[in-house]
Amino acid sequence: MFLFFYNIFFPLAFLFFLPGLIWKYFRRPGEKSNYKERFGKFSREKLERLYKYRGCIWLHAVSVGETNLALTMLDAWIKEDPNRKFVLSTTTTTGQEIAKKRLPPGVELIFCPIDFFPYVAKTYMILRPSALVIFETELWPNLINCAKLYDIPVALVNARMSDHSFPGYRRFRFFFAPLLRKFDSICVQTETDKERFLTIAPDMKDKVSVCGNIKFDQHAPAHLKVPDLSQWFGNAKGPFVIAASTHPEEEVFIAKAFQNVRKNHPEARLLVIPRHAERGAVLKKSLSDLGLHVFRKSTDQEVPADIDCLLADTTGELQGFIAASDIVAMGKTFAGNTEGQNIIEPAMLGKAIICGMELKNFRQALTILVQADSVIRVANAEELESAMAKLLADPELRATLGKRAQDAIAAHNGATEKNLAALKKLQIREQK
Repeated sequence: MFLFFYNIFFPLAFLFFLPGLIWKYFRRPGEKSNYKERFGKFSREKLERLYKYRGCIWLHAVSVGETNLALTMLDAWIKEDPNRKFVLSTTTTTGQEIAKKRLPPGVELIFCPIDFFPYVAKTYMILRPSALVIFETELWPNLINCAKLYDIPVALVNARMSDHSFPGYRRFRFFFAPLLRKFDSICVQTETDKERFLTIAPDMKDKVSVCGNIKFDQHAPAHLKVPDLSQWFGNAKGPFVIAASTHPEEEVFIAKAFQNVRKNHPEARLLVIPRHAERGAVLKKSLSDLGLHVFRKSTDQEVPADIDCLLADTTGELQGFIAASDIVAMGKTFAGNTEGQNIIEPAMLGKAIICGMELKNFRQALTILVQADSVIRVANAEELESAMAKLLADPELRATLGKRAQDAIAAHNGATEKNLAALKKLQIREQK
């Protein structure tokens, strides 16, 4: 009955959110050539390819972060079971672009259909999957229920329930508990996540297991494209400071600190990589108003000789720019932001990291790095300036912190293997 009313009212709700989707489609970069797949429309050529993948394991990831996890899982799963067929879906255009660049051979890529029954059902009819594996926490009623109609196992891997989202799940338990009960396996990151999932669905004790965070198993791609910063900064030798995955107000916050300490380090340069590339135009103005000479990578053509700030408002290049930098100011941790972005990424690359005092979405990773004395936390602008000045002046300290961070993350590898072990326990049909 619930699904009946959900599908009756879904078109009305979709119309409400449609302007936002249209805005994101045109403003946000990424792979868009096959976006019509979100509405269950596939080209003839794509259909012919997908028919060959019938009986596949369908892996679904939302955006860039989840897509990277799915790719890590796929690499490991294919090594163990090379004859399996896999299809990966993403929701966002940015996730689609990342997947397209790094997709393992023999894996097909699609956009996940919008959660309206006709679109979802059509995709299921095309794929006829043998299992559905969802990354982190993406609970769409039709996507999950159709798997049950096809009598295939459904798993949630690398699952988490953040401080921010948990109250909402608890408040609307009547909606989420029935959905969670449809999962055959829920692999969570931490004991806290397990407790929160069981608060929503207490009768799921035998299906919820702690398997760790797959992000700890991620490695830089073998052929990671590390940009040559001299194409923007000329002969400037650095050090190079990167404001990574930043959110509103953080860019100016970090840039002001950089300008203040740069007086004693004239060769230093700043890179700004916003979490959402569509903010590029606004950011260029904000940073230029501070007196910085900014080059906007997505639109500017000729590089002036006096650039001191590169605004890389692009998709899929963050890891390469982190690798090319010396100091990482981790986004979504400053200027009142406390949820955090993926601090594991700069740690695995052996970089000196500065962040705010709290990363609610990466609490476990921050705890590990703090215990290893491998990250500098700051509470305000003055402390950020002090930390930045200290690292700019001391290359040995940068190297020491980076090595400690890299070793601390490596010591917590193994989540991919645990998640795969849990998935193997499911009754996934043999493929034909």
